[in-house]
Amino acid sequence: MEDARGGARQPMYVPASTRAISKARSSPTHPMNASAGAWPYRRLMQELEETPRTWLITGVAGFIGSNLLERLLAAGQRVVGLDNFATGSQANLDEVMSLAASSRGRFTFLRGDIRDTAACRKAMGGVDFVLHHAALGSVPLSIDDPAETNSVNVDGFINILIAARDAKVKRVVYASTCAVYGDSPALPLSEDTTCGMLSPYAVSKMTNELYAAVFQRAYGLPVVGLRYFNIFGPRQDPNGAYAAVIPKWIDKLLGGERCEINGDGETSRDFCHVANVAQANFLAASAHGDDSNSPVFNVACGSETSLNELYRMIRLGLVGYQPSIAVAQPLYGAFRAGDIRRSTADISKIRDVLQYDPTHSVAQGLGEALAWYVEHSIHASGKESERAVAIA
Repeated sequence: MEDARGGARQPMYVPASTRAISKARSSPTHPMNASAGAWPYRRLMQELEETPRTWLITGVAGFIGSNLLERLLAAGQRVVGLDNFATGSQANLDEVMSLAASSRGRFTFLRGDIRDTAACRKAMGGVDFVLHHAALGSVPLSIDDPAETNSVNVDGFINILIAARDAKVKRVVYASTCAVYGDSPALPLSEDTTCGMLSPYAVSKMTNELYAAVFQRAYGLPVVGLRYFNIFGPRQDPNGAYAAVIPKWIDKLLGGERCEINGDGETSRDFCHVANVAQANFLAASAHGDDSNSPVFNVACGSETSLNELYRMIRLGLVGYQPSIAVAQPLYGAFRAGDIRRSTADISKIRDVLQYDPTHSVAQGLGEALAWYVEHSIHASGKESERAVAIA
């Protein structure tokens, strides 16, 4: 990719494993060239298995946090988890720990709130990397209660940064959001796009980015922000007032209910499977190089899917479970306050700098996740789910 001066964009930092064997890989006959895709990520995970690290995941009992935990334990890592179960659930942790691969790593859970400075300091002991995902991650919730959103997302984040600085962790990777772009018409959205934000949630995450940059400049704390687009995957809950659209629609279709689509259905999102999010987190945490600018990266697939298209994909995928779903039609309602009309990510920066390469398209991700969603649907199981709305 070319920068504004016409020169090639130079990586701000490159995974150590990639640098170590870059000369060998330059040969067309090198075995690592036999497959494309997320090669640097696969090599990184091999390196982590050989040299385990200690990770702190805040919001570990939530949707994204528990998926990060699952992958780190499978790679033989030592993980400390912090959560207060305000939105995460014990069921998510129990499911991860029931997996055979989880026995390869070591997990220590601490129940606590990121607004408690003592809890943050305790969790940081001996930690190499922090993956910060504890938050109130909902646009509607932030509109209903902006003060609570600010308290958790901003005050809690500052506590994490202070504790990480004092513990001298190697790097903090934190969840930001595509909501910081507001309703920008400049698609695809690149990291330097600016526009008026539409919700207190977006403001809280932009405030995180500003604090991250200040902590890096003032204290030398390496911090990387990941602007998530619309993430989906296993352990994303269909229940609750602020549930994400994919599990909510699956649950309704399986229950014979009509799905509600806000607006005309042409609202679009860049849907991204949680496996891609894990890749971005681990690459960002383990990379080496220039940390001077507290970078932020888009995390997405780089493709636009309308709600109408998504509905048709989900409906088609569920026909094998319930043939009657083939003719199910949605209900169209009013646009939701604070919602962005269109959203698509430019992922060239994270590709160039971190060598991120999504392994799951929307269709592939839905294909993998569908069986989990069906198994955990309250209508498929015939009982109420105990899961809570996911954290980040």
